[in-house]
Amino acid sequence: MATQPITLAEPVEDTPRQARRGYAGALPVLGLLPFLAYIVVFMVIPTINVAVGAFRDNDGAFTSDNVSGLFDATMLHTLWNSVVVSGVSAVLGGVLGVVLASIIVAAPATSLLRRMVMAIASVFAQFGGVNLAFAFIATVGAQGVLTVWLRGHGGFDLYGNGWLYGVWGLVLVYLYFQIPLMVVVFIPALEGLKPQWREAAVSLGASRRQYLTGVAVPLLRPAFLGSVLLLFANAFAAYATAAALVSQGQIILPLMIRAGLTSEVLLGRQHLAYAIALEMIVVVAIVMTAYALLLRRAARWLR
Repeated sequence: MATQPITLAEPVEDTPRQARRGYAGALPVLGLLPFLAYIVVFMVIPTINVAVGAFRDNDGAFTSDNVSGLFDATMLHTLWNSVVVSGVSAVLGGVLGVVLASIIVAAPATSLLRRMVMAIASVFAQFGGVNLAFAFIATVGAQGVLTVWLRGHGGFDLYGNGWLYGVWGLVLVYLYFQIPLMVVVFIPALEGLKPQWREAAVSLGASRRQYLTGVAVPLLRPAFLGSVLLLFANAFAAYATAAALVSQGQIILPLMIRAGLTSEVLLGRQHLAYAIALEMIVVVAIVMTAYALLLRRAARWLR
């Protein structure tokens, strides 16, 4: 008589344990819900509203006049000013920030100086608005402390023709938070340089200059360019500091949006502000996409 093969039944997990595992897997998703709700309410919905409003007139009808108005000579000049302010402050802030970050990284990680400078940089990177504008007005404005002192000791007029309230004044003011921001975002890249790489270069006979130009700089280039793009986007979208500093005129796009919504000069063309905002969204999206690509490239050797 043939015997039937004996097969062992597969163990079946109890239902309560499976339920607990299901709950544990759902917890991360539930934790993201507040963040996703924040993104939808404060980013997705406003972006859709801006995109729709850019192609509507005051009666709600479809029109392309608002987007066509972006190619007006005044709008193009304002866009150029915004690019100049953002680009110059990003490049200068990036270069000066790299120098400061290199000095900080050279200090021991537990040193008081390094911790103090990092704390100050983290605070100054978020410092702006009315406080920053007032600080510069009180220092180098028409009756600023430094302006008055130089005028009385040598007759030098630092205020000049009011440069502080123009494009180059904004560049100087923006550097106040651009440099610390560069320090904060670039230090991880400097810390990612492994000592073994320098030791290997030295063992092969490379000098300090050859190590910097042949190893360190090529490795840090993607991180540097990505950080500069981040600084550009940060300055391009900045509003509070410029609004507090420049009370007359609309020299950059954020101030032009303010004028489109509140000024009587552009009365009846409020939807032009939507078109300007859409233009800024497109520029920032392009910049941040390039930043993400460079960050991904830099992350290859930071692992």
